[in-house]
Amino acid sequence: MLLIRWCLACLLCLIGVGASGGVGLASDDQSAEAAVRALVRANAEKDIRTLSQMMAHDADVTSYTIGGRKYVGWTSFQHDMEEEFQSAHTIEIPIRELKVWTKGDFAWYAMEIDYIRTVKSGNDSHRALLPLRETGVLERRNGQWVLHSWHESFRNAGGALTLNTERPSPPFASTASAATEAVPDLSGEWEILEVEDDKRYRATLDKTGNGPYTQHGGRFVTTQFANRLWQGTWQQPGNDREGGFEILLSEDGKEAKGVWWYTRVGNHKNIPPREHGGTYQWKRISPVPAAP
Repeated sequence: MLLIRWCLACLLCLIGVGASGGVGLASDDQSAEAAVRALVRANAEKDIRTLSQMMAHDADVTSYTIGGRKYVGWTSFQHDMEEEFQSAHTIEIPIRELKVWTKGDFAWYAMEIDYIRTVKSGNDSHRALLPLRETGVLERRNGQWVLHSWHESFRNAGGALTLNTERPSPPFASTASAATEAVPDLSGEWEILEVEDDKRYRATLDKTGNGPYTQHGGRFVTTQFANRLWQGTWQQPGNDREGGFEILLSEDGKEAKGVWWYTRVGNHKNIPPREHGGTYQWKRISPVPAAP
């Protein structure tokens, strides 16, 4: 299950492992498949009650989501899902592919899904896609299939993809060209300096501004870009931290300066944005991509 707070995340979708010769699709698979689809639907409908009923609450159940996040038991997962449901205006989860195998009271799954979330801020609407593949195991308890544990990852190397940003039309025709609002190609190698601590590391980004960086297995996800203002989130599985950033890209596209902040440090969550953090200086190492 995917958690996305733009720290990101947990989604109730599973991808299975290969079945052995004695396991095949049968009538039991249909009820197990129905359970998986019901879990996905409950996630999309923000139905925490149904998720609770269909997930194991064993204290030692361990599951993993994107960004290196780990859940043990139900409580911490429930808390993060409730936060995701509050922050996302709508959630859509179309299933691209699903396979189900069963053997006795156990079932496992192979699934690929698109996790599409829309966030609204005032009159602005931001829509993003996380293409996922997931694995998981269900157990039949008292005649009901219950999700036991799961693991998920991105299907692509870049992570989240920006779909569109909707804003109300201006009252008068704009004299600025369409290129003013166009998102530039952010791909390439970037050197990043955390000014206060004099920490330097490198990021390798795709054209939409998503990709890994060399600090505790970190990854940047760009959530919005407009008028050279670049906003996004960062995750560092190596030291179990995540947060956000906001930088201003120079007109020549070679540098960016701004701030970063924490939103979570270990079990300490809900850190107010921009309250704790520092200053960023980004410098492009690779050539600026040519404009299309």
